[in-house]
Parts: sequence; structure tokens; C-alpha cells
Amino acid sequence: MSIHNCRLPMCFETLRTPLTSAVADMSPEKSPAEPVNGEEHQFVPPLNFSMVDYGIFRSGFPDTPNFPFLKTLGLRSIIYLCPEPYPASNIEFLNANGIRLFQFGLEGSKEPFVNIPDAIIHRALEAVLDERNHPLLIHCKRGKHRTGCLVGCLRKWQNWCLSSIFDEYVRFAADKARVSDQRFVELFDISSIKQLPSTDSCS
Repeated sequence: MSIHNCRLPMCFETLRTPLTSAVADMSPEKSPAEPVNGEEHQFVPPLNFSMVDYGIFRSGFPDTPNFPFLKTLGLRSIIYLCPEPYPASNIEFLNANGIRLFQFGLEGSKEPFVNIPDAIIHRALEAVLDERNHPLLIHCKRGKHRTGCLVGCLRKWQNWCLSSIFDEYVRFAADKARVSDQRFVELFDISSIKQLPSTDSCS
């Protein structure tokens, strides 16, 4: 099933709930530590981690303690939305697990009315929609604004109504929600976004 044909109730409730409930039990205190080669590993998700859709996840910046958890996702790609170089420890993790890094450098700014480059979001969205890159993780620093904008544009491409898109954005951004981000998603033009062919898409 292609993500384009997903409807809001299924995408957000049916798909997100099972993983969310599982992640809820993966805190450092409750993590099911299983012995691997004589060692115990705790599966700790990154900040603001959640499932977006089949093969698509979102989070804040993953750190070393999160690597065992990320490994369980079987990621093929990471969509990184910050302009700063990726840390050496993260690069080492990607190389060890055959994960491809896509970097789309969006400046993080607290200033209002700062323009978000449409072209960068456009390219990032096409990378997200390319199922050859799945499973993938989208992240920025805290998984709120830049990640929220990209996921919001994905939802718009999926034909979600704006109220549902903004609902999801605020759920992650909380009291840091920005009107400028929501305005960007509202005005973002999805007409030129290519729908890549999928072997399991519904006709």
C-alpha cells in the first residue's frame, strides 16, 4: 500500500498507536534488556520519536544511547534537516549498518517570518517518498520545527486536511509551535512533487 493512499484515521491511529505503545515501555527504567553476546542492551528511542507512516519515522537528534533502538528499525536512510556536519559517531553507526545519509540543511531560527526554502523541502520530500529509501528516519535537532514542516508537507501530499496537519505539528512542537511553520505548510505547493512508482501501491 502506498503512503499516498493512506487516510488520516488509519495512518495516525492504526499505524502510530502500536509502535507508540511499544515505545512507551522502552524508557531506560523499563527497557527490556536482552543479552546479546553476553551484554545487556537498553532500547532507548530518540527524543520525540514516532512512526509517521509505513517505513517512515521521525525524531529529534539521535545520540549514541539511541543506536541499539535505531538498529531494530532496519533503517535504510536518514533524512537529516540541519546544516551542521553529522557527528563522527553517528557516521560510524550509519556505515556499520549500511544506512544512507541524506542531508538537507535548513537553518534553525527562532525569528518570525524567516523564509523556509521551498526547494530544499521539495527535494527532502521527494527523498522521503522514494520507497527505495525506506525504512527511513527524519530528524533535526529536537524533532519539532524543521521535522514538523517536512512531515506537514508530506501530510499535505497525502491529502490530510490542514486542521489535522496542524494538530499533529502542535502535538510535537507543543508550546514552541510557530505560526510561520504552519503558514509555510499551508502555502507549500505539492503539485510538482513526483509520485514515484511502487510495487505495492493500490490501483
